[in-house]
Amino acid sequence: MTEKNRIDVFINGRNFTVVGNESSEYVYKLAAYVDGKIKEMTDKNDKLSGSMAAILAALNIADELHQTIQELSTLKKQTKTPVEEYEMLIKQSEDAKEELSQLRAKYLRTKEQLDSIRDQNRRLNSANEKNNQALKLKEKELYNGQNMIKKLQDKIFDNQIQLIETKKELEEILKLYDEKSISDKKEI
Repeated sequence: MTEKNRIDVFINGRNFTVVGNESSEYVYKLAAYVDGKIKEMTDKNDKLSGSMAAILAALNIADELHQTIQELSTLKKQTKTPVEEYEMLIKQSEDAKEELSQLRAKYLRTKEQLDSIRDQNRRLNSANEKNNQALKLKEKELYNGQNMIKKLQDKIFDNQIQLIETKKELEEILKLYDEKSISDKKEI
């Protein structure tokens, strides 16, 4: 069992012994408060007896206590909703943290996919650049080949013309030869 404290205090000029578990400092503060309230009553009306001043002081203290209790009750009611909302906010906060965690994981996956796509894009761009260079070389070769074909076609055309001319000349020569042969045979 806890040992009870015995504390002597003076209230309104009289000595009282208070027995309780509270500290002496606490009891002295209470006694000083009650003594102050009684002095307040006697200062306002010096015709009051000690017991009347004590009763009025007790009534004022009871009024303060009653108002404090009402204020406390009002505050409890006012804090009830915020406390309930606080619990709801904690739940929402936990849900938001979970959602944030999921979004971070999704972000990391998406970032990895994006990095992979970027790497693939770089490789494709590099291959595309090589293909473009090869295409330019092939186009140049094709252009050169087409020019060569055109030159060869021109040369073939020139050769055909020359062949036709040569054929005509040959025909004329043969004709002349035939004519000469015929004329030589006639002379014989």
